[in-house]
This record gives sequence, structure tokens and C-alpha cells, in this order.
Amino acid sequence: MQDERQDGITALGAVDLAAAIRGRVVSCVDVMRAYLERIHRLNPQVNAIVGLQDDAALLQEAEARDAALARGDAVGPLHGFPLAVKDLDAVRGLPFTQGSPIFADRIAQNDTIMVARLRAAGAIFIGKTNIPEFGLGSHSFNPVYGATGNAYDPEKSAGGSSGGAAVAVALKLQPVADGSDFGGSLRNPPAFNNCYGLRPSWGRIPVETKDVFTPGLSVLGAVGRSPADIGLMLSVQAGYDPRCPNTIRQDPSAFASPLARDFRGTRIAWLGDFDGQIPFDPGVLDLGRAALATFTEIGCVVEEAAPRFDMEQLWRDFITLRALMVAPVLRPLYDVPAHRAQMKPEAIWEAERGLELTIDRLTAALEGRTRWYETVRRFMERYDFLVMPSAQVFPFDKNLRWPREVGGRPMDTYHRWMQTVVPVTMSGLPALDIPAGFGEAGLPTGIQIVARNHGELACLQLGAAYDAASNWVRRRPCTERASDPRLSR
Repeated sequence: MQDERQDGITALGAVDLAAAIRGRVVSCVDVMRAYLERIHRLNPQVNAIVGLQDDAALLQEAEARDAALARGDAVGPLHGFPLAVKDLDAVRGLPFTQGSPIFADRIAQNDTIMVARLRAAGAIFIGKTNIPEFGLGSHSFNPVYGATGNAYDPEKSAGGSSGGAAVAVALKLQPVADGSDFGGSLRNPPAFNNCYGLRPSWGRIPVETKDVFTPGLSVLGAVGRSPADIGLMLSVQAGYDPRCPNTIRQDPSAFASPLARDFRGTRIAWLGDFDGQIPFDPGVLDLGRAALATFTEIGCVVEEAAPRFDMEQLWRDFITLRALMVAPVLRPLYDVPAHRAQMKPEAIWEAERGLELTIDRLTAALEGRTRWYETVRRFMERYDFLVMPSAQVFPFDKNLRWPREVGGRPMDTYHRWMQTVVPVTMSGLPALDIPAGFGEAGLPTGIQIVARNHGELACLQLGAAYDAASNWVRRRPCTERASDPRLSR
């Protein structure tokens, strides 16, 4: 009976779990025990949560949360939630390695803005979620903690850089997770693990950077087993902070409101492969196109259409701006020979690309990003949403650094195989990854819903309607049986 109760607790979505804790249907200690039991049982197969904290200390924190409830104290939306934070964000007192041997022994001294909000909302930090080294690439492996295996087959990639987060959510090792997205890190991992992931607009969630005024390409967001769960998380993460002057001032509580909405007559454009400009492995596009029927079922009008634009030029502008934003972070390490020797080749490549930048190239790339945004903005005067694939391949061998070929085309960089996420990143528009089904090998993929600027709530609302109609997460849950590679084939 105890095992059944624990499984029942971890089966609850984040919204239902929060209600059960506030209503004292379950105790915070019960919740922590249930999740720790599941982590100890399943995490060794996949390596999603790293730097796991001591059970006794975590249970003591849970007892303190129960005591607060007993006193009638005001509690936050995540009160008693066990959360592991992506290892690109600092959590006071926890390891902060960024997947690099340079920082293998570092313990964070302070919380980031977002982590401080999670803490104030009542979360209990149980550890970190695994990432690629410095978050570079969409395959979560590093020399500090090793590789993270897919929730549906631990011998396959979990995606990245929020790979540990997506697997932890899919396997119910935690109720919801934070993540970040530069080049698909909140879209590819959820697609690889049959869950949901939201990349918000820039400025939705405040992020500390050395330059707080220039709009970047990287954003923070969340992974969940439903759009409603992501909405709950976003209601805590989002909101204005004076340290980040361009953060959006909208009241974030709206994201935790009911997501029901009538979508009859809503116009959706399926972008597909942009008229053959972006390659896909066999079966990926077919599943994405098949998923469009669900939008039709809920009343949407779906058309195959894509804005006319040179995707190769957009890619070149993307990697130029990526160098502008990534290289300064890596350069101080690159300039120290002992540290450079510990950096993976992809990190060195990024640092050296930064050294090659010229003002003319940067100006051209910035203007190219603006031209793309204007193209999409005009295109979306005819459509309410865009839908496109979240990944170009199915989850691949965990021991492969990155796919060298997609759809018969060679990949010239370590991240070119994720080109399908770049149009959203470069537009600055919000996107929600949603499950799109499973390929012949039993591995999942996903598609992304793209809304107009600052349209995160619209993404979540359409995602909720799709979730209710498609039922992918509940229809094909990631179970212990599915997570054993001997049994999933």
C-alpha cells in the first residue's frame, strides 16, 4: 500500500500536487519520500538528476514545510515541491559545475534571480539536472557527471541542454522543472522524452547578465507533463525585476489561471521543412504532419505554408550572434592554457569564432535577425499560430557526440542538426514543444507551437487543448518498463 501511495503522489501533475499539499491531503514529507524513492530506483538508469542532496536533510526541510502549513503560514505555489535545478543556474549551497571539469568542485554561494523565486515559492532543492558541458549542444553529456539517457531508452540521447530536466519530468523524478533555451534546449529534450517545454519570449523571465540592455538569444523557461504544469512554474519564474530593466511587467499570475479556450476558426500554418530547406530523418516530418489532425479536431484551420526566407542565411546570422553571446563567457577560460585543455572541442570552437568576429559581420547578422522578425510578423497577420517540428532526428545513440548526417545531408557543425529550432530563436517569439507521437523504434518526437510576441499564455492555451485531445503523455507514459532498454524495443 505504501508503494501504491508513493506512486500515486508522483503521478500527480504539478497543479494537482500543489492543491493536494495546500489542502493537506498529502504531507510535504510524504511527497519528498515518494520522489526520493523513485529517484533512487530509476535515476541510476538515466543519470538525469546529479548532485543529489542527502535524504535526511531533504526530509528535514520537508518537515519544516509541513510545520509551516500546520501554523497556517502563507505558502507559495511550489510549497514542498522537490526540484532539481538545471546545472547552468546557481543554487546556494549546491554544486554548480556547468558540466565542466574546471568547476567540478564549485559550490554556489548565491541564488540566481529565478532560483530565488523558486525558493521563495516553497521549492525544496534536491540537486541539479544534467546538461552538456557549458550547455553547448543538444545532447546532455559532460566529463563531470557523464551522459543522461533517454526516458524511453537509456541507451539513447535525452537531448539537451535541458536533457536532465526533461528526463526527470518524464520519469516523474520531479513534478516540473526549470530549463533554458538558446538553440532548442527547451524544445528538443521534451520532444525526445514525450513531454512539454516552453521557450518564453526574451524578457519574460529575468536573467542576470553582464549586459542587461541588449536582447539576447537565450531565455529561461520550464518543462512539464502538461501545459498547465508549465503555467504554474512560469507564474513563479516570470515577472519584472529592476536588475533586468527590459523584463516584461505583465502580472505572471495569469499563467497559472485555467487554460480553457475556444479555438474554433483559429488559423495555423504548418511550416514543415521550409520548402525543403531544412533536412529531416525519415519519419520525423510524417509524425509532425499527422499530429496536425488534432488541431483540426479542436476546430482549428490548418494550412501548409511558410514565410519566404533564406534559411541558410538565417543560420549564418544565428551562429554569428551565438558567437557574440557565447564567446565572451568562454573567452576568460580559453585564455588560460590549463583551462583550455579541459574544454571540449565544441567550446573551443565557439570561443575561437568569437575571436574572428568583425563589426561588419555583427551588424549584418543583427539586421538579418530584424528582417526575419519582420517577415514572420507580417506572415502572422494571416495566421494565429505557427507549428513546426521541434527536432530533425529521433533520439540517437547516447555514445554519439552529435549526428553527423541528417536526411542524407552532412552536418558541418555540432549543432547544425538542430537547425529547425533556429527560426524561433531568431524571431524572439514564444514556442511550446508538444508531443507528436512515436516512431517505428518506439522513440518520441515533438512539434512546436509558436505564438505572436509575448504570447506565452496563448501557447499554453492551445497546448492545453491539444493535450486534452491527443493525450500523448497519459497514453504513452514513461514507465519503469519503458525505461529499460531491453524491454522498450
